[in-house]
Amino acid sequence: METLLQPFHHDFMLQAFALGALVATVCAVLSCFLVLRGWSLMGDAVSHAVLPGIVLAYIAGLPLGVGAFASGLLCATATGWIKRHTRVKEDTVMGVVFTGLFAFGLVLHVRTPSDLHLDHILFGNLLGIEPAQLRQTAILCALVLGVVLVLRRTLLLAAFDPAQTRVLGLPLRALDTLLLALLALAIVAALQAVGIILVIAMLVTPGATAFLLTRRFDRMLAVAVLVAVGSTLAGAYVSFFADASPAACIVLIQAAVFVAALCLAPGRGLLRRPPPAQPV
Repeated sequence: METLLQPFHHDFMLQAFALGALVATVCAVLSCFLVLRGWSLMGDAVSHAVLPGIVLAYIAGLPLGVGAFASGLLCATATGWIKRHTRVKEDTVMGVVFTGLFAFGLVLHVRTPSDLHLDHILFGNLLGIEPAQLRQTAILCALVLGVVLVLRRTLLLAAFDPAQTRVLGLPLRALDTLLLALLALAIVAALQAVGIILVIAMLVTPGATAFLLTRRFDRMLAVAVLVAVGSTLAGAYVSFFADASPAACIVLIQAAVFVAALCLAPGRGLLRRPPPAQPV
């Protein structure tokens, strides 16, 4: 029993549990909106596109979060502009924009002498977060959750029925921009914990899992948060004994939960569907 409780005896593990749960909550809430809007690839695009902003902010002596947010928002707005002014489909535009920005960031990182470790940027450093970074993450998470809580019904209407949103006179394009800005802030907040690459799973998997398990949006939010936080705590705990990356363990557990929901979801799971009716 003492061995099983060993992770709770270390301050860095307790901090990792707290920070991971906070980031998981924010990512899970946004993942529900992304799944409903069909914007899962946008989370992928923005998360990759923050790399050049991080390097440029380091060169300019600015906070890295400022550069990451600006670069992520640039990716999202550039994608929307190209889509509106060309015949190229949105998924194709996102693929071109985020891979180009990500490659540009890699070139900048290699050519810029710095103490930034690329592994920490790509895969996070959940067990080595400094107090200043912890405060920054907490502030950003609180800001994103606060805005989503206040505008939840409006954002939900825009996600479910864009046409009705326009009929009611609501600024659909402004709401889309706001959601993209919140997405960029959430990625900046999660960057220190899980890194650029693995934040994608945290922005997609909880919402996708909840979508399989419930038909009501309020319950979808609750299930997504429960899946994300539970997977984060379990992943960090397992990584302590497995001597593996906490972020990788977290995402693996989230993927396992999604597969279980895909197979066992009540009424819609692959193993729970009623057999097809036999012809008379």
